[in-house]
Amino acid sequence: MADQSTRIYHNPRCSKSRQTLALLEEKGLHPQVIKYLETPPSADELADLVATMGCSVRDIIRVKENEYKELGLDSPELDDAALLQALSQHPKLIERPIVTHEGKAAIGRPPENVLRIF
Repeated sequence: MADQSTRIYHNPRCSKSRQTLALLEEKGLHPQVIKYLETPPSADELADLVATMGCSVRDIIRVKENEYKELGLDSPELDDAALLQALSQHPKLIERPIVTHEGKAAIGRPPENVLRIF
């Protein structure tokens, strides 16, 4: 049964995402799995995640994806609102996985990074 206080924004095709989910399960945690490519978070949800992690919006963008440059997201003139909207519309660009637990959040790169929020 999924633990409602723990979530993983998960891409099952991503090895780091699979490793992070396996690590959580090894620790006896059963997070709510959000397949964010199928159900993209809204710009507001992403803003909340960024605030919770205490990072910048650019810290959760996958800059090596083709869409990053194609969409002009490398422009320093884009504000956070524009970046968040782009991430919501193009969830492939969201760094993965992101794990949340009781008001804390972390990116699972490396997977062990998420253990600090428990």
